[in-house]
Amino acid sequence: MIVRTAFVLLAVASGTARAGEADVIGAVAHRTAHGVYDLDVTVRSRDTGWERYADRIEVLAPDGTVLAVRVLEHPHDTEQPFTRDVPQVIIPSGIEAVTVRARFKPVGYDGDTFRLLLNDK
Repeated sequence: MIVRTAFVLLAVASGTARAGEADVIGAVAHRTAHGVYDLDVTVRSRDTGWERYADRIEVLAPDGTVLAVRVLEHPHDTEQPFTRDVPQVIIPSGIEAVTVRARFKPVGYDGDTFRLLLNDK
């Protein structure tokens, strides 16, 4: 049995004032072990079907290194915004915040990102 410890996290939206095709509008982290987190990420996207939808969530270190990826297997045109987990994200020692972004097929990464501060470090 995994025991999850939830932490109150400070989160700051770090995107621009305009909305993109896929914006990360929230994220919460639950530490499952030292340096390991499960993230719940909320995305608002302009999905219209299989040709245009948010198809990926990424968690980035401050230097841009991709720490984790969640592939989204289908459009969410009838579920907006939607929340998905990104499980077992390993956060290297010394990192106090990560950036979460979403990719929109076929546009790419044009939406707002979300900076998630990990205050238990």
